[in-house]
Amino acid sequence: MILLATIAHCVAQSHDHLLVVLAALVCGVGVYATFAIARHAARAEGVPRRRWALVSVVAGGCTAWATHFIVLLAFEPGIDAAFDPSGTVVSLACAIAGIGAGILVSMGSRRSSRQFVAGVVIGVGIAGLHYIGQSAYLVRGSVSWSLPLVLASMLVGVPVMGLGMMTLSHRRRRFRRAAPPLLLLSIAILHFCGMSAMTLHGDSAVVFPSNAMSPSTVAPWVAGVSTALLTLAVVGWRFDLAAKARWRHDQKRLRELADVALEGLLICRGDEVITANQSIERLSDYSAGTLAGFSLSKLLPGVDFESMPEREEREAQLLTAGDGMIPVRVLRSQVALGHKVQTVIAVRDQRERLRTEARMRTLAFNDALTGVANRTRFFDLLSIHAASRRSNDQSFAVLMIDLDRFKPINDSMGHAAGDTILRMVAERLQSTLRDGDVLARLGGDEFAILQVSADHLDSVAVLAHRLVQTIGERPFTYLGQALHLAASVGFAWAPHDGDDPAELLRNADLALYAAKADGRATSRRYDPRLDEQTQERRRLEIGLRHAIDGGELELHYQPLMNAKSGEITGAEALVRWNHPGRGLIPPIDFIGLAEETGLILPLGDWVLRTACAQAATWPVHITVAVNLSPAQFRDPTLSSVVLSALSSSGLAPNRLELEITEGVLLNDEARTLATLACLKEAGVRISMDDFGTGYSSLSYLRKFPFDKIKIDQSFVRQIPEDPESAAIIRAIITMSSCLGIATTVEGVETGEQLAFSVAEGCDTIQGYHISRPLNEAAFQRVLEVTQPIMPTTANRYNLELKGALPVA
Repeated sequence: MILLATIAHCVAQSHDHLLVVLAALVCGVGVYATFAIARHAARAEGVPRRRWALVSVVAGGCTAWATHFIVLLAFEPGIDAAFDPSGTVVSLACAIAGIGAGILVSMGSRRSSRQFVAGVVIGVGIAGLHYIGQSAYLVRGSVSWSLPLVLASMLVGVPVMGLGMMTLSHRRRRFRRAAPPLLLLSIAILHFCGMSAMTLHGDSAVVFPSNAMSPSTVAPWVAGVSTALLTLAVVGWRFDLAAKARWRHDQKRLRELADVALEGLLICRGDEVITANQSIERLSDYSAGTLAGFSLSKLLPGVDFESMPEREEREAQLLTAGDGMIPVRVLRSQVALGHKVQTVIAVRDQRERLRTEARMRTLAFNDALTGVANRTRFFDLLSIHAASRRSNDQSFAVLMIDLDRFKPINDSMGHAAGDTILRMVAERLQSTLRDGDVLARLGGDEFAILQVSADHLDSVAVLAHRLVQTIGERPFTYLGQALHLAASVGFAWAPHDGDDPAELLRNADLALYAAKADGRATSRRYDPRLDEQTQERRRLEIGLRHAIDGGELELHYQPLMNAKSGEITGAEALVRWNHPGRGLIPPIDFIGLAEETGLILPLGDWVLRTACAQAATWPVHITVAVNLSPAQFRDPTLSSVVLSALSSSGLAPNRLELEITEGVLLNDEARTLATLACLKEAGVRISMDDFGTGYSSLSYLRKFPFDKIKIDQSFVRQIPEDPESAAIIRAIITMSSCLGIATTVEGVETGEQLAFSVAEGCDTIQGYHISRPLNEAAFQRVLEVTQPIMPTTANRYNLELKGALPVA
């Protein structure tokens, strides 16, 4: 308290207050000039930067020196005083050297401790200025010093200077604003404590040195330095104005560029948002310009941007104007703007990406059409549940469901109808399940169910029966039309029918295959004997592949007889498999397998080429008929395959007759009819087989001019006893005659059937009563018979007596 009272008394009683105020003004102007020139030096490059840095150091030293000596001039000791020129100059040099050294220290690092040390160095230099300058202050008498006040000036003033330098380098602007007052306070403490520590004792006997300068002599020098500081302040002010103008221009240009960007951009100084582009304003729902001055940490909470590496993206949440949160990704970058480094935060909206990822996850694990689990998800859940069952010893079941009669509906009504029906089926199946059970669509019209808890086999069988009933009990309605479907179900009960997920799926699929073989619209549990059947089917498939390539196939021919003349006019080619271990295998045992496995294409190609090659050796009036499967008509190269077979064999196109069923026309009718037209134009004859068994035969006769109709044997078996069958055959023959289409009655096995067919006016007859299918050599012998075969019950025996046919 005594020290403070002494200082206050010194300031109040021993100084000219106007000059003290002038010293404060000069100090303020000088400090501003020093900082302004220093800022300009920081913006400059090369030699100008070093020059302006030196000017700022000199300006800082002159500011402290001028302030000190103005206050010395304001001091009124009451006795004569003068100034020692050498000490005065040395004091100025000490101030400049101290400030320069402190600035060099501060340039090494921006750490607070380093800046504090720099401030201490500057404080020591200014303290040296004060005490050297005071020692250059001469009075007519003697001077004594108060050590406590000297120490107080050093221990308080120098640290305050260190604090001033710390705040000057702080990242936040509000802290930097405290730097000039702290620096002024440090200078004031050093001076007034130093002045208060000095006690003068008058002595008229003391004589000033000859080179001593009176206060009136020193005053102009001090005034000159002050004027120079004022000039530098004006220059620095101009520099600041120009820099601010450039900064505003750069900021405007950056804002214009930022507004073009689709991403949100925040330009920040520390934690303060300086400006923001329109994208971030739209994203966050803030009005234009309102984000300026906003706290970055509040706008994007939880992100430490100071420690965040440049150009490294982070996940964050953006606070909107309505206090909502938007998921974003942020990236920090440092950009020089007006010789100041600004932080630019790029903000990218992640909502669409997250929605896309969610959709991708859904597509990855859910069926896109029905929304239920897909094959991948089902197998994962099944694997997890199987592993859990082993530890908990629980039973569960896998059920496979396949729709019956779905393909004809899908083909006839289009895929849009099929997709709608599949969604309806999924909804019905889901309605039968308990919570926790999993429904999946494995593909096409095949579904699977994981019954997670099935302690009793009866519960699995009940569910399987309920699934069959759910699909078949009532029709599905599409565009007002009732569509009837059925379902076949196969199931495997774990662990009794298997424990491995893949094994359970395989066993349930085998049971499903058995259910479909049992007549469909039913359910079957897995039976180990199904494995044997599957292995047998697999062996048959492997054997059929070998048969096609290994020459085990052969063609047999069933003759066609002219109903009027009794002559053989052609034959239907029928494939047989001459198995090395099983003998001749009829087509009914392997054609279905060939269609399922895709072998029907190479098999059909072999039949077509072989039949054409063998028929080319027959008499020119004998034709050959070859059946084509629906799979062959799905091959776009069918026309070229047929023409190639004719060309390579030399068979005339009009001697080849291709037989198709109505099922062929159901698949892509337009393309099928175009293929038939192409073949017919080439001269190939087209015949509709199994006529009368479909639903649209008459409409196809109108759409395409067939050469022949083969009346299905299901009608022939009942004649002449069944009047309805007789009426149907009579109507078909009459209609065909009117349309100019030839007719063949197939499946004739008795003399009565033969006589009826001939009497009704059919063109050709085919059946066991005429001949069973013959190998190529036997058929060649039939062709050597010159006597016509008359339509009597003895026809077969006529052929046998001539040696053409083997005796039955």
